[in-house]
Amino acid sequence: MPEPRWLTPREAEIWAAYRRLCRDLQRAQDQQLQQDSGISAADYALLAPLSETEGGVLRARDLGVEVDWERSRLSHQISRMEKRGLVVREACEDDARGSMVRLTAEGRATIEAAAPGHVEIVRQLFFDPLDGDEMRTLGDFLERIVAAVEGNAEGRA
Repeated sequence: MPEPRWLTPREAEIWAAYRRLCRDLQRAQDQQLQQDSGISAADYALLAPLSETEGGVLRARDLGVEVDWERSRLSHQISRMEKRGLVVREACEDDARGSMVRLTAEGRATIEAAAPGHVEIVRQLFFDPLDGDEMRTLGDFLERIVAAVEGNAEGRA
């Protein structure tokens, strides 16, 4: 077995900073959504793609793929949101075993009320600290890293 390629001290610092960024940015988004709109990040994660589709409806399986959640997590979250009137489940015309998730009027009003504050916190904490050149560079870096991660996942599948 080959010798592990340990991180250099600088790489370890960068990796730790990235992990802190992910944690702290997620926490800030969660707090903003809860304080401003009374919804959770999980609610927002499902409301956003539903609000962007024609008719505000997606097959549950496709919604799960969109947010990269397992079926049980998705089902439990949809049930919680149904109880609050944000979404409804409907039968799938193409597949009796499948279901559709539809955004209700209350769900649409909720995401429309939450989106401006959510976008502002993302802009304030993620984009505003960067100038135009830094943003382009970060975008290039992220695209390369995402491609490497996706390539690794495909190689393991």
